[in-house]
Amino acid sequence: MSKGLIFFCCSCAILLFSIINLSVGPIISKRVGDYWGTLNCEKAKDDYDKVKDQDDPDNDIKYNQEYYMHSCQRRKAMHDMEYTSFIFDIVIGFVCGLLGLLHLFELKKEFVPKTGLIGLGCGIVGFVLSFIYVVYNGIVYTNYYDSIIYKRNSDGAFAERVEAGKYECFYFDEKGNDHALTAKYSDLIQKQYNYDKDVQAEFDDSDSERRQCSWNNPLDCKTTGYISTTSKTYNSNQCKYLYVENSNSIKGVTNKDKSDRFLTTLLLSLFVCLANIGLGLFGFLLYRTPGEF
Repeated sequence: MSKGLIFFCCSCAILLFSIINLSVGPIISKRVGDYWGTLNCEKAKDDYDKVKDQDDPDNDIKYNQEYYMHSCQRRKAMHDMEYTSFIFDIVIGFVCGLLGLLHLFELKKEFVPKTGLIGLGCGIVGFVLSFIYVVYNGIVYTNYYDSIIYKRNSDGAFAERVEAGKYECFYFDEKGNDHALTAKYSDLIQKQYNYDKDVQAEFDDSDSERRQCSWNNPLDCKTTGYISTTSKTYNSNQCKYLYVENSNSIKGVTNKDKSDRFLTTLLLSLFVCLANIGLGLFGFLLYRTPGEF
């Protein structure tokens, strides 16, 4: 395969993947709301600056003002980079693809060195923008959420009895970190955060184990990682597990759709990064040896 053909293929890959990204992006498609671009991160930073030098034995500052400041900054950065990287990559793919196609048809061969330079510059710019987007997408995808959906295992449980009247929470991190108990965007792709006919049927049955062993506030875990109760019984025995009570409120698959969009744009942007590397590399080679197009 000639260098010119590889150059053209890299351009087409960038264009194709970027068009798909523009169609499914979680921010552009408004699946995470339409307010990320107008988040007031300066206010969040001011709130943190006011308290950052105070003692924080209970991690109140760490998981409130500091957490929300970082959340705001990263969401807004991802918003800006989603629009910037996708649009720039579409332009890069179109321009370089058109130039490559012209040269493949033996037109304007004398401009091959200039096309190589354009490809080199576009590849560098495209890689940087796409890589920054991948980083922010990955951080937001794995660390943040936009609605409170408590974490649970595939059966809907969030705590297990370790001794009489004492339950250990599965997702406890450290004192005050209630965010660890909440499902992130990356978790929402799992079946327990979307409609499940069997789970729904059990919660509709007042005599089922899930219904009788449900717990209405998993945030009770955030202080010690344990819940003490003897009130939850099933068949006259203490419940082995505590289940998230609001599991029966999940009626659709919008959570999976949201998570899928994050994951799709993350993976496709990685491919765009690779294609930009190829575009820049073969653009440089064409600049050095234009006769090998």
